[in-house]
Amino acid sequence: MNRAFLPLTVLVLVAGCSSSQNWGWYVIDPTTESGWTNVKFLVSGMGATIQISLIAAVLSIAIGLIVALPGLSEKRGWRLVNRVYVEFIRSIPLLPMLFWVFYGMPIVFRSMGLNIPIDPFWGAIITLAVSDSAFTAEIYRAGIQSIARGQSEAAQTIGLNYFQTMRYVILPQAIRRILPPLANQFIYIVKMSAFASVIGMQELTRRANELVVTEYRPLEIYTLLIFEYLLLVLIISAGVRWLERRMGSDERGQ
Repeated sequence: MNRAFLPLTVLVLVAGCSSSQNWGWYVIDPTTESGWTNVKFLVSGMGATIQISLIAAVLSIAIGLIVALPGLSEKRGWRLVNRVYVEFIRSIPLLPMLFWVFYGMPIVFRSMGLNIPIDPFWGAIITLAVSDSAFTAEIYRAGIQSIARGQSEAAQTIGLNYFQTMRYVILPQAIRRILPPLANQFIYIVKMSAFASVIGMQELTRRANELVVTEYRPLEIYTLLIFEYLLLVLIISAGVRWLERRMGSDERGQ
């Protein structure tokens, strides 16, 4: 995909240079004072995007594990709890959930006698974490179930209880297998964080939207925005591949 994207990018830049009447790359030209100011304004939203994504990813991993464990229970009631949560959360589009969390949850809190405001930052984090937790729970469930049942039986024979078995025997092996899909979910969170712009969060997409309103150059500005997200995703992918090699998840590195 990256190889196909590069020629398209070169074509766009060459076409832009050949027609000054239809293109306005000067708005993001770092060699000019105004262009450099615009670039800094756009890039300044990256910190918020990274912060939202990291916190939401950590919460999603924690919630996903909590949700996945009942799905592995031998009791039907616990498995039902898991299925209801996963199917319900997965069926809700991210944008309506974001609106409900940001606008609806404070009303629910007030009806309970609580005055708990939700700002755009935490509204985005809660929405991303909850929405992604359903997918993370399924990743955990599949990874844990892929471990041979004999591992659990062996742990029980030496006196380990359920939680000790999970902590010391099953999860360390499962984590190595689920690391790649978890990385994909983190990339998903980074990209979906763009929806936080609709509730006023000053992240990458919000900064780009605001600059488009003042400069009237959507093509050039959104092109830079795409490259910003591309840079983030490439860095994450490189970090995950390094972690896979360290943990032995990548068989080619063994």
